[in-house]
Amino acid sequence: MSSPKLFQPIKVGNMTLNHRVILAPLTRIRTTPSEAPIPELVKEYYTQRASTPGTLLVSEGTIIASKAHGFPGGPGFWSDEQINGWKEIVDAVHAKGSFIFLQIAALGRSVPRANLQQRDPSFEVVGAGDIPSTGGDFPRPLTHEEIREYVDLYAQAAKNGVEKAGFDGVELHGCNADLIEQFLEDVSNNRSDEYGGSIENRARFVLQVVEAVTPPICRNINLRGNLSSLVAGAWDVMSSSLEEVWNIRKAISVKKTALRLSPWPTFADMGMKDPIPTYSFLVQKLRELFPDLAYLSVIEPRARGAEFEERELSQGESNDFMREIWSPMPLMLAGGYTRGTAIEKAENEGIMIAFGRHFIANPDLPIRLKKDSVLNAYDRSTFYLGTSSDSGPLKDLLGNWDMLCCCQFSHSE
Repeated sequence: MSSPKLFQPIKVGNMTLNHRVILAPLTRIRTTPSEAPIPELVKEYYTQRASTPGTLLVSEGTIIASKAHGFPGGPGFWSDEQINGWKEIVDAVHAKGSFIFLQIAALGRSVPRANLQQRDPSFEVVGAGDIPSTGGDFPRPLTHEEIREYVDLYAQAAKNGVEKAGFDGVELHGCNADLIEQFLEDVSNNRSDEYGGSIENRARFVLQVVEAVTPPICRNINLRGNLSSLVAGAWDVMSSSLEEVWNIRKAISVKKTALRLSPWPTFADMGMKDPIPTYSFLVQKLRELFPDLAYLSVIEPRARGAEFEERELSQGESNDFMREIWSPMPLMLAGGYTRGTAIEKAENEGIMIAFGRHFIANPDLPIRLKKDSVLNAYDRSTFYLGTSSDSGPLKDLLGNWDMLCCCQFSHSE
C-alpha cells in the first residue's frame, strides 16, 4: 500500500519537495535593534525545522521598507545587514537539504502613526483608501506615484531575497490586513480611481506587484503585445511606458514567486460580506497571467478572529472555490489541520499543508506525522522572545503584528 500523498514528493516551482508538510510563516519577534535576525538564534530555529531533507520552509513576514514597517520586533528586509543576516539562515537551511521561501510584506494602515513617526517624522499612515480600522489612525490613500514606488519596493525585495540572500523563492504577503489585502477588499478600499470600486480595479495592485516581480520571459505574456490591460492600464494613466515600469533587473523567475491570501479574515475590520466573487476573479487572473507561479497559499476560514480561534464554519465558508480554479497547480493550505485532516486534504491534486504551532514544538514534524508519533505540546508563552511578561502597548502591538504575519492561524490543532 502506498503512503498518503502528504508524505510523497511534489514538484513546486523549481523545487522537488520530498513531502507536502510545510513550515508556515510564523512571527517570532527575534530581531536586533536594526531589525535583522538575531545571529545564531534565528538560524538555529530554521535549521532545526529544515532537518528533514526536502522540506519547504516559509520565513516569517519581513517588511520591504522602513516606511512600510512600524511594529516592534518584526524583521525588515531592505538593508545590507538584514539581507546578509538572512543569507546565513538560507545557507544553513540549504546545507540540510531543504528549501526556504522569503515572505515579504507592507503593512499599510495597520501601523499606528506614533510608531511610524518614531522611525521617521515624515512617515505617514497610508493605505488603499482613507478608511481606518477600529481605533486606528485615518490612513492617507496612496497616490499613483506612491503605488508605483511600493510595487518597485516589492520587486526590489524579491530580487534581493533571491539574488543576494539566496532564497529559493519569495512569497508575497497578501493577507491578514496587509497593504495588498487593503487594496483587494471593499471594506478598506473606497477609492474612485483605477484602483478602487470594481473587483477588477481592486485586484489591480496585487496583479501589478506579481507582474513586477516576475520577468515576461518566464510567463505566457508578451511585453509589447499581449500584456493584460488589467495590469498595464493604470501604468498608462500615470503616463509611464511599459519599458519604464518594467525594470527587468528587478525581476525573478515566476517559478520562484508565490502569493498568500486570506479570503475570510475578521480582525482589523477586514472581511467582505461575500469574498468569493473577488477572490474567484483574482485566482482566475493569476492562473491566466501567471500559470507558472510556484504556488498559491490560502488560509482556511475556520481560523479567524483576533486570536485566530478555530470554530465551526457557516454555510458557504470554504476555500474549495479557489482550489477548483487553481487545481492542479500547487496550493498550500493552512489553519487548523490535524494529521488526519491533512492526510485527507492532501489526497487532492497539488495540495500541501502548512503547519505552525506544532512545527514550533516539533522541529521534526514531517517525520513525526509520517510515523504517527506523539507530538510535543506547544507552549504559547515561548512563541515570542522576551514577550511573555510584556504588558500594555507593546503587548498590544505584538498581538497586532502576530495577526498580520500569520502566526496564530497557521497551526494544526
